[in-house]
Amino acid sequence: MKQQNEIVKKVLNYIEDNIEKEINVDKIARSVGYSKFYLNRLFSECTGITIYKYLQSRRLTIAAEKLIKTNDPITRIAYEAGYESQQAFSLAFKQLYVYPPKTYRNIGVFVPKQSRISLCKNFYKTKYSLFISMCKENAA
Repeated sequence: MKQQNEIVKKVLNYIEDNIEKEINVDKIARSVGYSKFYLNRLFSECTGITIYKYLQSRRLTIAAEKLIKTNDPITRIAYEAGYESQQAFSLAFKQLYVYPPKTYRNIGVFVPKQSRISLCKNFYKTKYSLFISMCKENAA
């Protein structure tokens, strides 16, 4: 179990260290040294979310923060979040944040939808559930 926890921590660290670069599940798997299928299964069991979904949600959360805290054009924020078009970004953003980026910016309140996951303790399974102790990045 401890080894699996360490693998997931490596994945989380790689994502956070490279969040604004062009990364995907294949690159993450190569960097950690495991197959993408094994990593996805392990990551999902441990966090309750796929690697792709976590990466997408983290990028959109960072984009939401930039929308509120900067005057950067939405197209630049979309590109920095890994989207090749403002339309694709707007669609994904609206699915997570309910509002399109321009409306969200006008509202002016940043609400993080996907904080960084930090594993605090080893996870363990019961017959019916998987429990994990998770904490916020800044928790003591």
